[in-house]
Amino acid sequence: MATKPTHQELLEAGVHFGHLRRKWNPKMSNYIFGEKNGIHLIDLNSTISGMDRAGNAMRQIARAGKKILFVATKKQARDIITAAATEVNMPYVTDRWQGGMLTNFNTIRRSIRKMQNIQRMLEDGTLDSVTKKEKLTLTREHEKMSKVLGGIADMSRIPNAIFVVDIVHEHLAVAEAKKLNMRTFGIVDTNADPTSVDYPIPGNDDASKSIKAVIDYLTACIKQGLSERSEEKDQKASAKPAEAAAPAAAETPAPPAAEEPTAPAAE
Repeated sequence: MATKPTHQELLEAGVHFGHLRRKWNPKMSNYIFGEKNGIHLIDLNSTISGMDRAGNAMRQIARAGKKILFVATKKQARDIITAAATEVNMPYVTDRWQGGMLTNFNTIRRSIRKMQNIQRMLEDGTLDSVTKKEKLTLTREHEKMSKVLGGIADMSRIPNAIFVVDIVHEHLAVAEAKKLNMRTFGIVDTNADPTSVDYPIPGNDDASKSIKAVIDYLTACIKQGLSERSEEKDQKASAKPAEAAAPAAAETPAPPAAEEPTAPAAE
């Protein structure tokens, strides 16, 4: 069972720090409990509630064998998201959001195949036969494509859901996901509209410690879902031999009953 961080741990991570009051979004009023030095303070009860709701949903998605796309192109979130998504085998985007990554996925898949073809040519020596200039051009193209598409290279279809660290900064990704009726998750700071995503998690989306506190819990929930899926598969696999043996046992004829000796006739 994934363990939620305590209020104290969230405080130490700075999850409660919002933006300057003048930058606030009025739709966040229910998630703000005060102000200090002109900065809004986020109610950590709502943060924990949002994490709990989002974590349960992510666990179910992982348990069903579906994918969640992680998006965080802000510098302070990139390494955190890359490590977390890789750990649970989920696709991710951390360099920049390329328009149409979801809504024009067929074109994106062609770019991914091109990137993978160049990778194969670099590895098997095919490019040794071309000029140095051509090889350098292809190598640079591969590096550029890997930065943008490397995290979704194994994404063969549109994922079931998307998680973004900053829904204002990643508004293009959120818009594409909503257009495709994907479930949307996001860390929502005081300058954002929490109704923009299905599962808002009120919190500081600028500090790396705050981001990691939220991500660590969500990753644990996904791990739990993956573990439950694995257990279910094992149970089904072990049940099949037993099911196959049952009909066979039923078809085996029972041995004939022994005849009782006939009593001698009375004289």
